[in-house]
Order: sequence, then structure tokens, then C-alpha cells
Amino acid sequence: MPVLFVPHGAGPCFFMDWNPADTWDRMAAFLKGVAGTLPATPRAIVLVSGHWLEPGFSVTGHARPPLIYDYSGFPAHTYELTYPAPGEPALAERIAGLLGDAGTETRVDPQRGYDHGVFIPLKLMFPKADVPVVQLSLRRDMDPAAHIEAGRALAGLRDEGVLIVGSGMSFHNMRGYGDPRYTPVSAKFDEWLTAAVESDTQQREALLLQWASAPHARDSHPPGGEEHLLPLLVAAGAGAASEGRKVYSEEVMKTTLSAFRFG
Repeated sequence: MPVLFVPHGAGPCFFMDWNPADTWDRMAAFLKGVAGTLPATPRAIVLVSGHWLEPGFSVTGHARPPLIYDYSGFPAHTYELTYPAPGEPALAERIAGLLGDAGTETRVDPQRGYDHGVFIPLKLMFPKADVPVVQLSLRRDMDPAAHIEAGRALAGLRDEGVLIVGSGMSFHNMRGYGDPRYTPVSAKFDEWLTAAVESDTQQREALLLQWASAPHARDSHPPGGEEHLLPLLVAAGAGAASEGRKVYSEEVMKTTLSAFRFG
């Protein structure tokens, strides 16, 4: 399986009216088309969302994870969305073991459900909700090296038909959305990010370790708010020696947003 980093939009944006009405249409179309680009239907999905941070890495061990509607101020019907994809406790234990073998203690959380960084994009990518999903948290210290290493530890799952997905946003400064002053800012950071992802593996990881030094990095991901970029670092680690490339990009709400694929 390849490894993906996808944008998950703004809250439940794909399932409600927006102004302008077509704001999220191209992103939705990209997400809906992902399954058709894969070599087969995944046996399972391991998804890292920008909306779950823990002191150490954690994985969902619930067999039937509930949904966490971790957004506010949206229409009532968006709190009734469903995504009944099963969990896979055995895979969760295996992930914890792989990370543990790599020197990273990982907890299996038997109660945690899917946050909107999971169920919103997956409702478009795999609408039948018939592929088991295990969510992996980020680490609250947001250490780049730890997240790349976590991805590396999971890379072997790809050979077993497991799709590894990072779900976040390549630009995530809430003040910047809709502000034309951030159009060139986000474009410059995206240009750097694309070049980093498309470098050979060694250089790619070296650049991503130092992402905060990139042009307009902190305008795109303010200090302490890089949780929407870190899923890309996990994806890059899991990408291992696979070629990285940009597979979607557009300007949304005056900012450049992109998706990347490894393999």
C-alpha cells in the first residue's frame, strides 16, 4: 500500500452548506477518488489525526469506536453524522508492539472513539465504512523526530495491505484562512514542503526534521499549533524508501492546501 497525507477540511465542511457553495468541492472530489488509486481495498487503515494528542503515543483499541464530534458551532445535523467502521483491537496491540520495539512506549486506549479528523475524510474516501480503522495519536511534545520514527516503525504494515493515512492540513493558521495576505505566505511554504516531500528519503527526512526553519513555516503553523502538519511526518516515516509526490493542491479560503503520497 502507499502512504497518504490528506487534508480533512474545516470541521464537517463537506456535509453542510458553505459560502461560496463550491469552496470544498475539489477537495471532496480528491478524497472521493482516493480509493480508486490504490492497488486493492485496504485490509485495514491506520490513521493519524491532528486532533488527538497524548503525552505518549496511543492507539484506539475499541472494537466499535464511537464518534467524537470535536467541532462546535456547526449545523445540528452535522452532530448526527455516522461512520460505523469497526476497530481492530488485535492490530492496535500490534501497532503498540511495533512502536515499543522501536523504543517508543505506546498505550492502547480501549475507550477512545474516532475524532472528526478520522471520520470526516473517511466518509468520503471509504463511504461504506467497511474497512477496519485504528487511530494513532500524536505526541503532545510534537517532536518531529519522534513522529518520523513512529512512521518508520509502522512501515512494514504496508506489505500486509494496511493503508497508513496522515490526516491534517498542510496550512493551518486559523487567522490566515480567508485573508489574502496569507495567499503568498501559504504558497511559499507549500513550495518548500513539496520540494521536501519529493526529495530522496534521507534528504526528505532531514528537511522535515527542520520544517520549522522553512520559509513562512511559523506563519503557516504557529508555534504550538503544528498538530495539523505532524501527521505528514508520520506518513513520511512510513513512506520509507518510497517516492514522495504531491497528488492534490488548490487554493482554498485564500490559502494553498495540498495532499501528498508516498509510493
